[in-house]
Amino acid sequence: MKEYIKGANPYMALWEHVPDGEPRVFEHNGEKRVYVYGSHDIEKDKYCGRNYVVWSAPVDDLTNWTYHGVAYETHYDSILYAPDVVKKGDTYYMYAAERCGSLVVVASSKTPWGPFEHPVETKLGFDPGVLVDDDGKVYAYWGGCAAPCYIVEMEDDMATMKMETLVSNPLGHSTCPWDPTDDGHINLIDAFFEASSPRKVMGKYVYLYSKRYEKPVPELGVFAPNNGFLSYRFSDSPFGPFHDGGDISFNGGEILKDADGRGTMTYRWGNNHGSIMEVNGKWYIFYHRQTGVNEFSRQAMLEPIDVAMGTDGNLYIGDVKFLEGEPVSSKPVEMTSQGPHVNGLDARKWISAGYACHIYGGATEAYIEPSYEVRDDISTPVVNMSSGITVGFRYLQFGANTPKTVTVVMGEHKCLTVNVRIDSYRGRIIASSDICCNETEKTFELNAPAVGKHAIYFQFLGKDGEEVGAFDRFTFD
Repeated sequence: MKEYIKGANPYMALWEHVPDGEPRVFEHNGEKRVYVYGSHDIEKDKYCGRNYVVWSAPVDDLTNWTYHGVAYETHYDSILYAPDVVKKGDTYYMYAAERCGSLVVVASSKTPWGPFEHPVETKLGFDPGVLVDDDGKVYAYWGGCAAPCYIVEMEDDMATMKMETLVSNPLGHSTCPWDPTDDGHINLIDAFFEASSPRKVMGKYVYLYSKRYEKPVPELGVFAPNNGFLSYRFSDSPFGPFHDGGDISFNGGEILKDADGRGTMTYRWGNNHGSIMEVNGKWYIFYHRQTGVNEFSRQAMLEPIDVAMGTDGNLYIGDVKFLEGEPVSSKPVEMTSQGPHVNGLDARKWISAGYACHIYGGATEAYIEPSYEVRDDISTPVVNMSSGITVGFRYLQFGANTPKTVTVVMGEHKCLTVNVRIDSYRGRIIASSDICCNETEKTFELNAPAVGKHAIYFQFLGKDGEEVGAFDRFTFD
C-alpha cells in the first residue's frame, strides 16, 4: 500500500493546528531533539485553545515528528495564547499566556514535554519570549499591537522582574488596526507588531518579531497593510540598541513575479509568529500559515535559512545573497510544500492537496479545508475551486526515472479537465485528462519526462460553468 507523505509543510500531522511555534533543541536522557511549543487552534471560532501540546523530532530527521500530548491546561478557565519554554539547570520553564495573553505565568517540569505544573504569576505581558544567556542570566521580551515591546532581566526564580533593568519600546511600534489611538508610545510604520522571540546567534542578540508593513512591498505583492512577516533586528547587548536586520519569512505563498519585478501572492497570508533555530548544524525558520477561511486553524511550517556574519559586523538571516563569498543582503525565504524534505517530496507517495503552497486563479477564493480527524492517512483537500485555478507544490522529487502515470483523487466535483504543469503555473503540460463528475480517482499517462526535483502545478478547467469542486490528493507511478 502506498504511503502518505508526512513531515512536509505543515510538518506536524495535517490534523494538528499549532501556530506560534517556538523551536528549542533540548538534550534529555542523552537524546537531542527539537521541541516546538505554540498555542493550539482548537476553538475553531477564535484564536488558540485551552491547552498546549508538544511535538518533537530527532535533530537528524525533521520529517519524523512525535506527538507528546497535552503539556499544560489552563489554570484560569481561559484561552491560552503563545507560550515559550526555556531550560535552566535541570528544569524546563514554560511561560504560559493565560487569559488571551493578558496574564503570563511560569510553570515548570523536569521533562521537555511536561506536564508543566505549579504556575506562578508574573508581571510579563503579551507574547512572552525568554532568553537564557551563556552566563546563566535570563531576559524576557514581550509586547504586542496596542502596547510597545519591553525587555527586562529576570531574577533567579524565573518569575520576578529586575525592575531597574526594564527597557521600554526598544524597537519602535507599528500602528494597530484595532486600536489606532495614540496612547503616548511611538507609533511607526513597518515596525514591531507582536511575537517577541529573542535568540543568541553568532554572539549577537537577535530580536525576532512580527513586523507590520503599512507601505507597499511590491516585489512580494504587498499593497495593503500586512503583518504576515517574521523579521529581526540584532545587537551586541540583550537590551539594544538594535540594528536593522530584515525579513526572514512571509506566509503569502509562492510569489509570482512580472517583468517589472512586481509580485503576486498565491496563498492567503495571515498573522505570523515563530523563531529561528540551529538544528544539527543547519538553521531553520519556524513559522505558521493559515488554513480555512479565517486565522483560527493555523499550522506549523518551517524552511531552511542562511545565517551569515559579514566582515562589517552585520548579521544576515534568511535567503542571503553572497558576493565573492561575503554576505551583502538578505530577503525572506520562499514558502514551500517540502519544508524539511529539502530534496523534494517523494512524488511516488500520496501527497495531500493540503501541502499546496500555491492556490491561484479562478473566480472563487479556494482554500485548504481544515481537518481535525486524527488518523495517519488524512488528506486535507483544496475546496471551493473554480475553473482556471492552479494548485502548486514546491517541490517534488521524481528521481532518475520518469514516472509513467499520475493519479488524481478528487472530492465532490463537476466534469473538468486537469492539466499537470511543470516548473511554473504556466509551464509545460506533462499530463492532461478529462475527469467526469462520477470519477473520484483518475489515473492517466505522462506525455513528457519528469526527473529530479521540480515544482508541479495542477490546473483545473471546468466544463459546466465556473465551479469545479475539491482536489484531495495525488501520486505519480
